[in-house]
Amino acid sequence: MPRFLTLVRLDENNLPEEGFTPEMGERMGALLKEITEAGVMLDTAGLTPTSQGRRVTYSGGKLTGTDGPFTETKEVVGGYSIIQAKDLAEAEEWANRFLKVHDEAWTVTCEIRQIAED
Repeated sequence: MPRFLTLVRLDENNLPEEGFTPEMGERMGALLKEITEAGVMLDTAGLTPTSQGRRVTYSGGKLTGTDGPFTETKEVVGGYSIIQAKDLAEAEEWANRFLKVHDEAWTVTCEIRQIAED
C-alpha cells in the first residue's frame, strides 16, 4: 500500500493566540485515535517554531546557514504525518478530516505527497 507524507503548512505569525481550544484538542485526539486504529497513521508530529530552527543552503559549491525565524517565508511546515492509503484520493480524505477538526480561527494547509518507493 502506498505511503504518503502530509506536510502541514501554516503562517506561524498568524496563529490563534489561544492555540488549541479544549474542544479542538478533543476532536484532534479522536481523529488521531481513529486513523491510528485503522492502520493508516504511521507517524505524526508537530514541529517547533522556526525561531528555534536553522536553515542550511548549498549553492555555488558553498554552504551557508541561517538561524530562524525565517521572516522571508510566509508559510512554514508546522507538522507532518506519514500515512498509508490505497491512493491519493484516500490520503486526501484523511487530510480533509484533519483540517476540519481545526477551529475556524486557524488557517492550515496540507500538502500531500506520495513517498517514492523502489
